[in-house]
Amino acid sequence: MEILRWKPQDALVVKAPKRNPLILRMVVLLFAMVCGLYIFSFCINQTNRDNNPLKIQVIDRRRNWHCRTAQIQEWDIPYVHFPEPQTFSRQECSCNPVRFFVIVSMQRSGSGWFETLLNSHINLSSNGEIMGAQDRRRNVSAILKTLDQVYNLDWLSSASKNECTAAVGFKWMLNQGLMAHHEAITDYFNRRGVYVIFLFRRNLLRRLVSVLANVFDKNSKPLNGTHKSHVHSQHEAQVLAKYKPTLNATVLVSHLRAADQAVAKALEYFKSTRHIVIYYEDIVRNSTVRIISLFTYD
Repeated sequence: MEILRWKPQDALVVKAPKRNPLILRMVVLLFAMVCGLYIFSFCINQTNRDNNPLKIQVIDRRRNWHCRTAQIQEWDIPYVHFPEPQTFSRQECSCNPVRFFVIVSMQRSGSGWFETLLNSHINLSSNGEIMGAQDRRRNVSAILKTLDQVYNLDWLSSASKNECTAAVGFKWMLNQGLMAHHEAITDYFNRRGVYVIFLFRRNLLRRLVSVLANVFDKNSKPLNGTHKSHVHSQHEAQVLAKYKPTLNATVLVSHLRAADQAVAKALEYFKSTRHIVIYYEDIVRNSTVRIISLFTYD
């Protein structure tokens, strides 16, 4: 009978298979890519949060918190500002609150005369029809940049007052990029607390006559060879009043309807803003009361 003997060299030796270094490298590379994407997305999210207008507004309010007084009501805080202009120092008036406004109107609606009344106040600045220049409204970025300059008190014009300005704004015609970019502009107005003053004419026919008379004056220049959109004397008014425009009856109704629809569309686009609607004819009848009511911000 044969006896089986176990020998150590007969033991089954199980060796681990050799790992492929290429696979390990691919796993490490994939892990690194995943980590990189996660870090990149996290940084993007943080950047977006930092650029949030609401957060910027809160930071701005905290920065000027030392300027708050008991006279400023809690509900009024979003509409009161303390600009820090880059072009000059407000000095002792740095804590004087400033309100932002914009006059939204149409050509030949009395906006020039109305703005003159506003600028008669020593601490109120309305900077004119600044969006008339194409480069200031060529796109949304250019428009917002211009708005920032105005409301930061860095827009210098003949209407600019001193470092103690209490209200600052300008007039903006409907056909100067306002309607084309109304969504971004509405968001800006709401975020910055801009008070929108809609100024229109009730009598659209008289406005059309004024438009035609202005075109005639621009082409013929009866006032010593110069064109004047706004007269400043009785003599100039009498000279321009001699012109009697001819109305085309076939398109008259359509022109009046188009103007009325433009007004209605503007009121619809900016209905979420803090605004007031006034009419040229009402101010002419009682300018003092109407203008005082504009800046009570009820």
